[in-house]
Amino acid sequence: QVRLVESGGGLMQAEGSLRLSCVASGLVFRLKTLGWYRQVLGNRRELVAQITKDNLASYAESVTGRFTISRDDSKTTIYLQMNSLKPEDTAVYYCAAAGPGTLDLGSGNYWGQGTQVTVSS
Repeated sequence: QVRLVESGGGLMQAEGSLRLSCVASGLVFRLKTLGWYRQVLGNRRELVAQITKDNLASYAESVTGRFTISRDDSKTTIYLQMNSLKPEDTAVYYCAAAGPGTLDLGSGNYWGQGTQVTVSS
């Protein structure tokens, strides 16, 4: 059974920093692309950052230069370091892993339960 458990969300003032963590179990972590999505109520879930098994990272334009994704295969954990936070970063953040039979993020992702990030102005 695949489990993704996020932690680290909370309330922060603008220009502050937060670090999200996601511990994964039940999958071949080292082979998978993993990532962070976020969703505002009523909007589509959007991909914020992803990292491949070869440690290649990519980001949404809105967070480039402010957020950093990383992975620790020995701990089966990914992180999202969020700096210079803005009120528009407020959302529920979800950890995701490539689904069964694939190494890439897509429609078959495994999902965590989500963690709320709220940035006040």
